[in-house]
Amino acid sequence: MNTTQLECFMAVADILNFSRAAERLNITQPAVSHQIATLEDELGVKLFHRTSKTVRLTHEGYLFTQYAREILHLAGQSQARLKKSRDAQILRLGIGCHNGLELRLLKPVLEQLCQESPTLVPIPRLIPFSAMENLLEVGDIQVMLSFRENQLKQTVYQELALVPIACVCRQDHPLARHRALTVEQLQRGGRMAVCRPPACPPALFALQNQIAPNCDPSQLFFCDNLEVVHTLVEAGLVFAILPDFSSARAPGLRYIPVAGFAPQSFGVACPAGRRSSLLRRFIALLGESLQIPAED
Repeated sequence: MNTTQLECFMAVADILNFSRAAERLNITQPAVSHQIATLEDELGVKLFHRTSKTVRLTHEGYLFTQYAREILHLAGQSQARLKKSRDAQILRLGIGCHNGLELRLLKPVLEQLCQESPTLVPIPRLIPFSAMENLLEVGDIQVMLSFRENQLKQTVYQELALVPIACVCRQDHPLARHRALTVEQLQRGGRMAVCRPPACPPALFALQNQIAPNCDPSQLFFCDNLEVVHTLVEAGLVFAILPDFSSARAPGLRYIPVAGFAPQSFGVACPAGRRSSLLRRFIALLGESLQIPAED
């Protein structure tokens, strides 16, 4: 069933004359007859009683007029809405994030960007790392937040900040009284939540592995993602080793530097090629929010 069939049907139903219906639609009378015949075949009913002098609707034809009218109205609305969307020149920016921590980094950036570009529709995507490359390739996202170690192939990485690694715990945790912590202190720190790459950067995973062998196995909580880690930390059950984005710290938690561990490169990765002005502005604002000037 298509709209041409329905338009022909409604024209004949209104006028009850095939020739004049064809004139209204600016097509030939045989074309109208063909469309009505194919529609009747598809529906399995006769829509008109036809003689050499008269045309009138069958009972089924009367019933079908309300459905045909509604379908044509909906089709017209759809076309109008899509045309309006196209003419509005809406800007869409797909942004890939691996976890809720990265999503929190976007809040001030998207607020500023939408003030500057009112037609912008940001589309943050919280998706598994394994799906990120495909979404970049097909253009569903134009940029992804990433540590350098997690950079995907076929992307260009731009560093925006060197992010320190911290022991994160609740303020009433025994480790919370320290201003800095060593690996040896963390080994005696009690229960720890751990996460594997790519949910965490490989360097962070390596630090966890320095601590874990000296811990009782019952003290280790293995987590699938950082959201689970944060939940356990906020519940006061564990401490964790996490990137410390000062602008995205959760209230009620302590972020304690880990001595002797270098900050990790964090930034964005995009497909190779020319970047749009919107994407360059997004990257610049994200760099500013991380308090590191972004390169153009």
